[in-house]
Amino acid sequence: MGDDTWDGLFPKMFSRSYFFPSFNVKDLHTVDNGILQHLYTTVDGGDWDLLIAHFLGVDHCGHKHGPDHPEMAKKLTQMNEMISSLVDHLENDTLLLVAGDHGMTDTGDHGGDSEKEVNAALFVYSKTPLFRAGPPEEPETVPQVNLVPTLALLLGVPIPYSSIGEVMADLFEGDGDAVTAALSQLAAYHVNAKQVDRFLDSYALAAQDLPGDRLQQLKELFTAAAEEHAQLLAQVQEGLLASPELEAQLGRLRGHFQRYLREARAVCTASWARFHPFRMVAGCALIAASCLLCYVASELANALDFYHHCFYSLFGGLLAAALLGWARVDLDPVLVVSWVAAASQLGFFWHWWSQRPRRIHRASVRPPVASMGLWQRLRAWLGPALPLGILALRCGAMFSDSFVIAESRVVPFLLASLAMLWVGKLHWDGQLSTPSDAPKQPPGSLSCHKESWPLLGLLAALLVCLRLSSLFHQCRDEVPYCQPSPCLAPLSSLRSPQAKNLCYLLCVASLVGLVYAVRRWLRHYGNLNSTSPLVLFVRWGFPLTAFCIACYWAVTSGTEDTLGKLQELVQVALVAFPRAVYGLVAAGLLLVLWKPVTVFAQDNRATAGPIVTPYQGAPSSEADLLHVISQIYRRMQESLNSRLEGGSRWAAVAAYGLGSVYSAALVITLTLLGFFLLLLHSERMSLSFLLLFLEAFVLLRLHVSAMSLAGEAEPFVVPWNAVIAWVLATAQFFYSTGHQPIFPTIHWNAAFVGFHEDHATHLVPALLVAANTFASHILFAVGCPLLLLWPFLCETPGSRRKRLKKDPQDEEQEPLMEMRLREAPERFSAMLLQLGLKYLFVLGMQLLACVCTAMILRRHLMVWKVFAPKFLFEALGFVVSYVCLLLGISLVLRVDCAVSAWYRQLEPR
Repeated sequence: MGDDTWDGLFPKMFSRSYFFPSFNVKDLHTVDNGILQHLYTTVDGGDWDLLIAHFLGVDHCGHKHGPDHPEMAKKLTQMNEMISSLVDHLENDTLLLVAGDHGMTDTGDHGGDSEKEVNAALFVYSKTPLFRAGPPEEPETVPQVNLVPTLALLLGVPIPYSSIGEVMADLFEGDGDAVTAALSQLAAYHVNAKQVDRFLDSYALAAQDLPGDRLQQLKELFTAAAEEHAQLLAQVQEGLLASPELEAQLGRLRGHFQRYLREARAVCTASWARFHPFRMVAGCALIAASCLLCYVASELANALDFYHHCFYSLFGGLLAAALLGWARVDLDPVLVVSWVAAASQLGFFWHWWSQRPRRIHRASVRPPVASMGLWQRLRAWLGPALPLGILALRCGAMFSDSFVIAESRVVPFLLASLAMLWVGKLHWDGQLSTPSDAPKQPPGSLSCHKESWPLLGLLAALLVCLRLSSLFHQCRDEVPYCQPSPCLAPLSSLRSPQAKNLCYLLCVASLVGLVYAVRRWLRHYGNLNSTSPLVLFVRWGFPLTAFCIACYWAVTSGTEDTLGKLQELVQVALVAFPRAVYGLVAAGLLLVLWKPVTVFAQDNRATAGPIVTPYQGAPSSEADLLHVISQIYRRMQESLNSRLEGGSRWAAVAAYGLGSVYSAALVITLTLLGFFLLLLHSERMSLSFLLLFLEAFVLLRLHVSAMSLAGEAEPFVVPWNAVIAWVLATAQFFYSTGHQPIFPTIHWNAAFVGFHEDHATHLVPALLVAANTFASHILFAVGCPLLLLWPFLCETPGSRRKRLKKDPQDEEQEPLMEMRLREAPERFSAMLLQLGLKYLFVLGMQLLACVCTAMILRRHLMVWKVFAPKFLFEALGFVVSYVCLLLGISLVLRVDCAVSAWYRQLEPR
């Protein structure tokens, strides 16, 4: 009765059962109250041999409130009263075992191997005296595997075949004298040792991973103990031994059996970590080749014949798959996929190497590097070397368990170092100082470029964000004297009503601030002027979504005592508000996919006429669309000039939001995803999410300012500095949202946001928990195309004219901001691909470092505590980032198609 996990483990094995949904960690009473309804009547019935009552209230209370909350005291009091009442219902021949399957940390979590997690109490009671002597002064430590043979022998059933536990001999003393008790215990040890010996013999025939010499030693030890046991029983039956001598031999023989059982368990536990070095090396080689492929492909993305390389890669993979299928090779499916992937990469690299003479010829046309001075060559080399060096430092440090443990503090340090090196490189290149042709400054004044001060301000803002993000970190058990952030606990854990109300107001204020900032940004760029469904949703749907989240926080922040008679209404609200948020977010995302264009074209001219004139060319061609774009911008320029000359307040022709149409769709999508992910976290994590969006904005502005000061002629190529900083921010906010790459810190509560009862399938809770865990990966991966779009978004006519040194009259018909991306559609697609490949390269290098660490240090003392969990979290984070990166790039391409359709609507028919 109780936890329904027993029904899943042993279906139809119980003569009677009372199971209740157990997966909702926020439910403290359903399982416990259900057990109490049937426990005492079932015990009094007596028609049972084994009764299991699995209470969950204490465990769930730890997850929800922590071990020091008043609710925990209530649950412990309830359990204590239950045990007191249950003892009164026991018969004299009934044994009561009260055991905890695990402990909990100071935050109420479990799943690791700290002392507080792996240690739990075991209470054994019977009305019949169990022990001849009094209880020991120090409590005895019993491994959990020892419960299996002990309960099996007490119930009179065979010990399970694969058990390697040791019987708890104190429960087999019986009612006789000391010799009789020792003989009874020795019989239990002999049965236990014989079962383990039979298991080792069968296991050694089926597998070869147990050391042969150790098995031989164990066999000799068991044989000697079994023979001595048989001789001793014969001497006892013949009465050849006196009582003191018999007790001494019984104690010595008991020690032999104990030694055999404990050494057998040690051999098995040490050898059952099975490794396949060949698969490990093959996996590392495949990941390394994939990273190299991403790097080479990102460098070749500018070439016009880049897609030919992709064709050869596809051809190589299909050829390998066809050959393996034709040969009918019986291989592991994992190896088959690896061979196909390796063949596709070989096809790409073969074609890339075959084109080497052509690339050498192209390079010969450019100015030779040898003609450059040493100083210029060093500066050119340091451009990509500095960020890639930071990446190499991060990957190399993965081999240190101390780095992995302290990664939540090291990653912000690396990001700050990269940002300062980024700015320092600009200073070294002389980009922060006043140009030589500028007027001379008075003596004693600072000679700095006027754009350097905003850059330094952005650097300072980034450092402040990095510092504030440390306020939301979770602790690891390996870090002594660490206190987890109070923001990780829900508002319901606060005892002071004043503190709870203040924190609630701060959370709502951060939520309102996020909505206000996004709408202000969209209004600034003119993307809130139209009456399209998406714009109307941003106007009204965003505040409504924020209102539902705030109401959900208000309901969850109350305790059960304060809510009183409103429990039924509260249970409805706990489901209704989150599902309303889910529905609004889904509706918003569908609107983004359906009509992502947030542009409003207005024609206020006195004389009617088309905004654009027909293009005399192939219909629906790319040149036709470029003609339409230039026509729109010429009309807008003419309208602006006429308005300035005539003193009119409004322009005759205006296209609001045209220059930010791509970024607007991404910002709206990121805000919707932010609402969804914020709902899955505790209330005070809203401050961390607000900080996440602020830091992302600062990084984008820093990226734009650095490119502007560096004098980049075309911002199509995103530098490595920006990409690596974006990835480091992803890792930083993984920790700043209360996570660690260990299992005890997983936020299981996210699985029940909007779902009160147990789930019918594990898919929905798995997706919710994954979204909670990898929230930063989702947001930064979807927003990665902003690194390409933001420099165009922040472009002004003056900045472009200054960079390209063009005449203002030549720019009147040229598009600005993000519409410049449509001047070269093929290059736009290639640069999106290049950005995605760079992002995957950085993520892949981090994953490769974790894989190599887990492979090389597989026998390390900390492999299961540090390196293996880090590898699992890094691998899952890579998969999530990869999928979300594809979704982000696909969204940009969807907006591009929608913009093309919008332009075609303006063409005169």
